[in-house]
This record gives sequence, C-alpha cells and structure tokens, in this order.
Amino acid sequence: MNMTEEHVAQFCLSLPGAREDYKWGGVRVFSIAGNKMFALQGLRGDSLAFKVDKELFLGQVDRPGIHPAPYLARAQWIIMNTPYPLGAGELRGLLQRSHQLVVSKLPKRTQIGLLLED
Repeated sequence: MNMTEEHVAQFCLSLPGAREDYKWGGVRVFSIAGNKMFALQGLRGDSLAFKVDKELFLGQVDRPGIHPAPYLARAQWIIMNTPYPLGAGELRGLLQRSHQLVVSKLPKRTQIGLLLED
C-alpha cells in the first residue's frame, strides 16, 4: 500500500526530535535541531523531497517517478510527486534514513536522543 501525504507527515513527525514548519509560500518542512531539514512536502506541487545516501542517489534518480530535487540535488536530495512511486515500507525506510543522515551531521551532544537503534 502506498502512503498518502498525511501518512508521510505523521511518520516524519514520529521521528525523534522532528518538527514541522511552513516556508517558502507553503512548503511543509520537516526538520530537527531547530533548522536541519530532512524532508519537504510541496516543494514543487504535490511532491515529497528528502535526502538519500550519497552512494544511493544515482540509483534512486534512475527509478521511474524519482528525480534530483531542485536546488538540493547537490546534497543528494531526491523528489517525487504523488502518488509516490514507492511502497510504504520502502518510503518509511528512506525517510527514516534521511532523518538519521541529518542527525549524524549534528554535534555529538545534540545527537543524544535523536539517533535510532539499527
């Protein structure tokens, strides 16, 4: 089963330390530690963008319905429109990984409580 935009938002907000804001004329921004973004909804219409592992980026954007995210591709962000071309399990895994990639760049003391167990 595929996730809806609201399912994605609920999942993102369930991750440790996650919060949401609206920026840039209605883009829903999911972030941690104040302003460290890990997912965006509505960057380009009905879309979802998030960070992926550097070594997975090219493989992801080769998949149907997945593209480099405008302005963020150099930081290995991908974007997809609704309905999302990924199943719920895979999408949750990628969003959780995006969250953890951002957490891993935070100072060690800030990471406490935000890291998920593997």
